[in-house]
Amino acid sequence: MKTNIVLSLDKRRQKKDGSMQIVYRLGHNRRTVIIPSGYHVTENGWDSNNRKIKTSYKAIDNVVRVNNLLEKTKAKYLDKIVKLDDKGELNNLSVSELKEKILSKTEQKYVFPFMEEMIQEFNDQKRIGNAKAYRSTLVDLQKFRNDKDFTFSEFNYQFLLKYESYYLKKGNSLNGLAVHMRTIRAVYNKAAKLGYASRDNYPFDHYTIKTKPTKKRAISMEAIQKIIALDYEVGEPRFKARNVFLMSFYMMGAPYIDLAFLKVENIVDGRVQYKRRKTGKFYDIKITDNLKPIIDYYAQGKEKSEFLLPIIKREVLAEQYLDIATSRRYYNRLLERIAKDAKIDEHLTSYVSRHSFASIANNMAIPVTAISEMLGHQKLTTTQTYLASLNKEIIDDYNAQIIGF
Repeated sequence: MKTNIVLSLDKRRQKKDGSMQIVYRLGHNRRTVIIPSGYHVTENGWDSNNRKIKTSYKAIDNVVRVNNLLEKTKAKYLDKIVKLDDKGELNNLSVSELKEKILSKTEQKYVFPFMEEMIQEFNDQKRIGNAKAYRSTLVDLQKFRNDKDFTFSEFNYQFLLKYESYYLKKGNSLNGLAVHMRTIRAVYNKAAKLGYASRDNYPFDHYTIKTKPTKKRAISMEAIQKIIALDYEVGEPRFKARNVFLMSFYMMGAPYIDLAFLKVENIVDGRVQYKRRKTGKFYDIKITDNLKPIIDYYAQGKEKSEFLLPIIKREVLAEQYLDIATSRRYYNRLLERIAKDAKIDEHLTSYVSRHSFASIANNMAIPVTAISEMLGHQKLTTTQTYLASLNKEIIDDYNAQIIGF
């Protein structure tokens, strides 16, 4: 039987405290895969000769109990391997198929490794934004739990209340909590779909994700016109930042990240054609007279394969996202200066052009369904959060009509 399973440390991923996950390293037909155990230990706390946690290791409350549990699980896996060999099935299996065979769903129920797998899937699918969001939630959960992993059976209503209390006591916002809770809910839903978590004890049947109305991010058409009217020297930083702001507005509130990934080849027959990074929705936007000078300015002298805007500098996707994050911070600082130049009281950020497009469309009585389609939202409720209050003059006019009637 050319199959074995041993306990070892996964040294590829080291946490900030220096600890690494204990894994079962499954070897079969000269191939190897790992099975997470859910426990972490530093290299100094690991007995590499006897393949167990040192009894002197203080970060785990009951080392003897954990070592026994690890060995007991290893014995279960070996028993399943032997049974597969007795039935003549073992040699026909790939190492990945063998892993699936020996793992029952109830044994793949630790939350942290499950989230790590989801994050890896997002990275493999090049959904870097999702991976970063899930990583942020995972890190916060690990801090909440003092790095002690837990099973989906412990993932209950009481757990959510304790996490809520922990998060808000640190002075964080209710909306920040809502972001993490939506991620937690998505993790639980996927685990339940795969059979690793129970639908009968679904914690979100009783827990409501709460949010607080955010400060208005939209500006008026008059403010947009003030920005357009500013006289900047061609090529200076504020000139370029205004271009990006207006480009977003003219392209139905296109997000900054989508503008960053636009290439010259996305300009086809007087239209901008691209897929939104977040949702994959395809856009085919006509280049209007307002938008054309900006497109021409950046496209001049570039090959079709080049990025339209000078935001992304590197080749590797993960590094490109870092380029965008760095560029956006500088862009937001320039927008603050532009707001002062235009004598606009509202705080300008990369989100304002998108919110303003939605708000102005709403004030023009364009149907919410159409606005939702233009913004690329999958739900109308998402669009409604973008819509600022109706223009006061419109409300005054409605009021006058009612009183006059």
